[in-house]
Amino acid sequence: MGSQEVLGQAARLASSGLLLQVLFRLITFVLNAFILRFLSKEIVGVVNVRLTLLYSTTIFLAREAFRRACLSGGTQRDWTQTLNLLWLTVPLGIFWSLCLGWVWLQLLEVPDPNVVPYYGTGVLLFGLSAVVELLGEPFWVLAQAHMFVKLKVLAESMSVILRSVLTALLVLWLPHWGLYIFSLAQLLYTAVLVLCYMLYLIKLLRSPESSKQLTLPISKVTQLLPSISRRKAFVNWNEARLTWSFFKQSFLKQILTEGERYVMTFLNVLNFGDQGIYDIVNNLGSLVARLIFQPVEESFYIFFAKVLEREKDASLQKQDDVAVAAAVLESLLKLALLTGLTVTVFGFAYSQLALDIYGGAMLSSGSGPVLMRCYCLYVLLLAVNGVTECFTFAAMSKEDVDRYNFTMLALSSSFLVLSYLLTSWCGSVGFIMANCFNMGIRITQSLSFIHHYFQESPHRPLAGLLLSPVLLGVFVLSAGITSVSELYQYRDPHWSTCSEQESGLPSSEGDAYVTPPPLKAQGLLQRKIIRV
Repeated sequence: MGSQEVLGQAARLASSGLLLQVLFRLITFVLNAFILRFLSKEIVGVVNVRLTLLYSTTIFLAREAFRRACLSGGTQRDWTQTLNLLWLTVPLGIFWSLCLGWVWLQLLEVPDPNVVPYYGTGVLLFGLSAVVELLGEPFWVLAQAHMFVKLKVLAESMSVILRSVLTALLVLWLPHWGLYIFSLAQLLYTAVLVLCYMLYLIKLLRSPESSKQLTLPISKVTQLLPSISRRKAFVNWNEARLTWSFFKQSFLKQILTEGERYVMTFLNVLNFGDQGIYDIVNNLGSLVARLIFQPVEESFYIFFAKVLEREKDASLQKQDDVAVAAAVLESLLKLALLTGLTVTVFGFAYSQLALDIYGGAMLSSGSGPVLMRCYCLYVLLLAVNGVTECFTFAAMSKEDVDRYNFTMLALSSSFLVLSYLLTSWCGSVGFIMANCFNMGIRITQSLSFIHHYFQESPHRPLAGLLLSPVLLGVFVLSAGITSVSELYQYRDPHWSTCSEQESGLPSSEGDAYVTPPPLKAQGLLQRKIIRV
């Protein structure tokens, strides 16, 4: 398969992923607004932070390294060995599910059963749902390696919609079920997702015409299952060693990805209600990053992994493929930078207005605007980091991955310490500040690798980060105009009086208003969102 064809498939996968993320986020956004009318913020906090963290940690530790290793190198390989390696995610998932489940039940603070009922059952079912999802991992990797775009869109759309419908119905009819509602919905989601991939591939293999047309590397359904042969090793040991390198890195990356949830869960810097509210604001602030940057990163990681060969610099590879990869990387960097700057410039000025429209004066008068403004800067860093890391991880050799692990270890440790200190000082905004710091360090590491990778070639993809002075001037002018318009808008006496009366804050004509401490501001934020 040529690099141009792979590029076309990666672009289609990214666009389909973008539409899929829009659907997911809209459904989740509406669902959160709906369930908050029927359930307490403590239940929402336990589900969105603690139980979701259990599920995501189990999934990430069990499969992330296998995905990155087995998606590298194209489709020309011994797929029997690759599938055998992927089936190891299931026992590994069972191990992590049991270990983490014990920690969640025995070592962490257990919520009050009168406020959050059925916590133990929730832990068990979320752990079980992670294991169920891992049963479909060989099918998922095989489909991704062959760019089955429609399958990914269909499977994930159907799973999310059914989960959302079941959650809404149970919340409406049986709100006293508590965590049973979200646990059963999560189990349904993973079961439907796995069944979609299994049934689709089984149907293809049983249809000789379809399997020949798609040039699948296997011809029988039984070849999807693990098999032992006396003539060759059970797994490809090069893939296995690369998986181990990625596994050491994935553990550290998970801390960086979900660091604020780990700090909230293990250090108890916020109560369950505060955790739920922070998670809602976090999802709202990171909406652009999840809608645009995540599908682009996932799709073009596959593109770079297929086009480039590990263990070789750019000068030692096919120059046509290197030229295409460099051009794509330069375009992606420019796209990420422009999108991130647009969000930062306009989001910074309109954060308070957006929150006022979404949640009223109680939300826009507390710590919400500061949190959203921090997110605007964080979105810019997320955009650049997503593109640089998707190339870096696709092109790194095993030795490079091992060296990078030491950097990730330092970043993970500093992030946890910094998150705790900043959160103690300025509340939930400290999580965003710590994330910005660590994201900047990760971007620097990736840029250094890319510069070294293309140093001996005529290509300079990092030029995508150099914007023209005219364009930068437009952004600066836009930032100034929007900032002035914000000052003019919020100096309106009528708006100010209405906001103060609704929020219960002292009027500017009376006692001087003293900015509340971060946790108090978060409490105001919680009460308003619960009223939505």
